[in-house]
Amino acid sequence: MSHNRRPPGTDLPPTHAHDHAPGEVIGRHRHDYHQLIYVSTGVLAVRTEAGAWVASGDRAVWSPAHIWHEHRVYGRTSVHTVGFPADDPPLRVDGPTILAVDRLLRELLIACTEPGLPEPEARRLRAVLGDRLRRAHVRPLALPAARDPRLAHACRLVVADLGTPCTLGALARRVGVGERTLTRLFRTEFGMTYPQWRTNTRVFHAMVQLAEGASVTATARRCGWATTSAFIDTFARTMGQTPGAYRSAAHLTAPPL
Repeated sequence: MSHNRRPPGTDLPPTHAHDHAPGEVIGRHRHDYHQLIYVSTGVLAVRTEAGAWVASGDRAVWSPAHIWHEHRVYGRTSVHTVGFPADDPPLRVDGPTILAVDRLLRELLIACTEPGLPEPEARRLRAVLGDRLRRAHVRPLALPAARDPRLAHACRLVVADLGTPCTLGALARRVGVGERTLTRLFRTEFGMTYPQWRTNTRVFHAMVQLAEGASVTATARRCGWATTSAFIDTFARTMGQTPGAYRSAAHLTAPPL
């Protein structure tokens, strides 16, 4: 574990751009500044005690200061991170958040992480970046972590076998609780129904599968969709693009960092 602080001699929190190999893990750490995490190629899963979020070509993860988190890379991934002062964030959110990344925001994030960027230029880019972040839309897909051990057990059972459909009643029996109790736990802890949570979970894992190079058909089967067309429809409604388009974007060759 590590606690990253800004470099001495500057009042600008650090920015970085790195290429990472598939499967690489960045261990548990935290910062004394806020951080925006974006990937121009590939997929990066960000995990905290509260849950998991995915950064990809059209979404970035906002990680508030002082929150412990770790990263896992899926597919060849180019990661761009931009730090923001803890006392002057462009976003007023308490926890990790997914932000939609349009073309302009993408180019700003890449430009801000260019190595050797002069500080006056960095400040100008950050000013524009902050304006765009305040207008960015929040994307809802995330996997919250369960606090109740019964709900946590239920979630683990589903994730361990996404390819096999499991009704709420069957899941409740496997966990050893009543169906009404499990329904209440999903609503009170996650703010959603069991089918909504399971759909989000399958889309989350589908993003990882596609980033690692799996075909759309294979991903649909592994993540529990009865047909490829049903998977394409659900993924497109959730992500705003087809799984084929998402897969292609995840495997684009990124410009040199």
